[in-house]
Amino acid sequence: MTEPEKLTKSKDVIAYLAEQFPNCFSLKGDAKPLKIGIFEDLAKRLEDDEKVSKTRLRTALRHYTNSWRYLYSIKAGEARVDLDGNEADKVTEEHQEHAQESLKESKAKAAQKAKEKNTAKPKAPVKKKSTESAKPSKPKAAKKKPKPELKLEEVELSKLSVGQQVQVKAGNQPMTGTITELDKNDVQVQLANGLSMKVKADKIFLRA
Repeated sequence: MTEPEKLTKSKDVIAYLAEQFPNCFSLKGDAKPLKIGIFEDLAKRLEDDEKVSKTRLRTALRHYTNSWRYLYSIKAGEARVDLDGNEADKVTEEHQEHAQESLKESKAKAAQKAKEKNTAKPKAPVKKKSTESAKPSKPKAAKKKPKPELKLEEVELSKLSVGQQVQVKAGNQPMTGTITELDKNDVQVQLANGLSMKVKADKIFLRA
């Protein structure tokens, strides 16, 4: 027997999840808020599935929950769902605020990329007009000031506690999370987007 082909792209993993758990994941239409700790449930259900590794699964799940379609679904009071579509915990106001902030930042980045792409395109040569008929050029709009970076400070593991809100550096941007478990050098954190992940203590920071 030939081994099943492993899925390496996030979009392929998400499509596979939508196929395996249609009452939880979707590719079109309104997304459903996912249950807190859904990654652990997925890892358990798919532990014998050779098509998806835990690493790819985690990356795809992060991609899914950071999509605009999913962020739109995070509304306070909405029920989160488990893998079978059963209602779990409710979306809190804090999670809704975090989703809206993430959506705002994501849209701003997309607009900036589109602007840079358009600027990079070669422009057709413009015929010079005589100075007499030339119209005064409009003053350029002032550039928007960049959003100030979030100031973070390092914290010792001994000063962390369960239930404490922290900032987690797991990518380019720090994410807000709440500590759910402490284990030696590892910290289990529940992120505001609903995901739960385990990170090293050096990835945990507090707002300065």
